[in-house]
Amino acid sequence: MLTKSEQTTEFIIQTVAPIFNKNGYAATSLSDITKATGLTKGAIYGNFKNKEELSIAAFDTTVKNMLRRINTHQSTSDSPLEKLLLITDFYRNYYNYSQELGGCPVLNMGVDAKHQNPLLLERVKYTITKVQNNLAKIIEAGQELQEIHTKIAPLLYAKRVYTMIIGAIFMTHTMEDNNYLLETMNQIDIIIYKELKR
Repeated sequence: MLTKSEQTTEFIIQTVAPIFNKNGYAATSLSDITKATGLTKGAIYGNFKNKEELSIAAFDTTVKNMLRRINTHQSTSDSPLEKLLLITDFYRNYYNYSQELGGCPVLNMGVDAKHQNPLLLERVKYTITKVQNNLAKIIEAGQELQEIHTKIAPLLYAKRVYTMIIGAIFMTHTMEDNNYLLETMNQIDIIIYKELKR
């Protein structure tokens, strides 16, 4: 069971995470945070050293929840090839899901933190690397089970696929048109069937 202090910390993170994600680090003021939480400045800084620390905690929580959702979606199959197809299936519905978050946290915070928050940028880079490595591990598992061609370079394909996904997310949110994601996921499926599948 969480202590009262831990509950307050969790409440602050859950409340401000969508605000940081939507408005960005610099545009989210302390007054935005106190207004949303109903807490004083002292209560906020009693739980977090500064706004930067809070923004990182908010990003980590948002991403953790997102990755958990993807993993749950993938867990419906033991086949590495099917897991790759379940990833594209997840992202076909990502636009609506990410709208609840205030947009895509990896994309939003990556762009926002680039010139303003080096520590947050490092967390974004870590997340991207983690996602790409997880994709590569799925491909490697598919190679071991002879579902995927052994000539395929797992990390190269993982980076290619994730780049296509992030690009499609950017276009979908910018143009407010989910077809960018739908068409790109269809293209990734073609790559899976034509280039990866054994």
